[in-house]
Amino acid sequence: MKITQVKVRLFEMPMPKTFHPTWQPLPTTSARIHIVEVHTDEGIVGVGSGGVPVRWEVAGLFLMGQDPFDMDRHVAQLRSMAFFIGRPWPVEVALWDIIGQATGQPVYRLLGGGADKLKAYASTGELRGLEARVESAQQIVAEGFKALKLRFHSADVREDIRTLEAVRKAVGDDIDIMVDANWGWRIAPDLQPNRWDLKTAIAAAKEMERYGVYWLEEPLDAYDYDGLAELRSHLTTLRLAGAELNRGPEEIRTYLDKGCLDVYQPDCTFIGGISTARKIAAQVEAAGKVFSPHTWTNGVGMVANMHVAAASSGVPYIEFPYDPPNWTPETRDFIFAEPLRIDSEGYVHLPQKPGLGLELDEEKLKRYEQADTKRLI
Repeated sequence: MKITQVKVRLFEMPMPKTFHPTWQPLPTTSARIHIVEVHTDEGIVGVGSGGVPVRWEVAGLFLMGQDPFDMDRHVAQLRSMAFFIGRPWPVEVALWDIIGQATGQPVYRLLGGGADKLKAYASTGELRGLEARVESAQQIVAEGFKALKLRFHSADVREDIRTLEAVRKAVGDDIDIMVDANWGWRIAPDLQPNRWDLKTAIAAAKEMERYGVYWLEEPLDAYDYDGLAELRSHLTTLRLAGAELNRGPEEIRTYLDKGCLDVYQPDCTFIGGISTARKIAAQVEAAGKVFSPHTWTNGVGMVANMHVAAASSGVPYIEFPYDPPNWTPETRDFIFAEPLRIDSEGYVHLPQKPGLGLELDEEKLKRYEQADTKRLI
């Protein structure tokens, strides 16, 4: 089998309701997804997405005519490419999709996994006041989720602590609550004037322990290794989480060496593809820590990370981006034939078809495809 073409396609759907995320200063009015397709001479087409849309089609310069199974070589080439044009890792995801289709197996099975479902936590992300957030949390629990994540976003962290207190009271002690401070990175032009220093992070974390928070995510800059390690040394029951947007396995090694985190959240579409994320998961597990990948890019990126998680042991939860009515499975998975949902026990099931197992809706692809499609032959 040889690779014959790399093609990038853009799809965009106007959202029925504007979404106001906590992590960027501008609202979102449409769902956009860039898809990279890797074509082969046997008619198998692999699909990847997630991460940051860059010049993925440039990968065709060294993939053309190559065997898609030659994964170590492709990862090394893509890693070099990442130094110059950004993160190309959805291309590697597409190669795994090809391999799975060619062998007749779901990707997670090829990675050694046996779990066909993962317990999901509802990852909320919209700017909301206390009463609205409490109402939302109650709805999420009523739908079957056993855990949910709050995004702290107030200029005064004490306001967010009050929201946490109210949500805990509303959902009870049997529901796990995670908190994302979102201070690990920046999206321009957000200057983050209210970002936490170490003392604020310690004080906030102590308050979270009072309310039984399961983990605290990104309380400090992602590269403040010493600060994260110091913060973690002050915690007793609260787990410290991060690494969702880190660039490579060397950074994860530094976290492990310095004792920065309890929960590691690398996203395969950012950090090095499925191959690298699977190796990181094994490294994290061998160190006695927890692996639970970030998934909030789009539906394809979420599925790719689900395959990695399903092949890993001891993953307590998988992130399920969900904050109705403005962020729903229909928005996240708008090009899928059917959006991913949880079952009555709070689990999301792995696609069982070969490769990533995606079922794309051809009518939706035609309806939402945009003109700036790129192709390299």
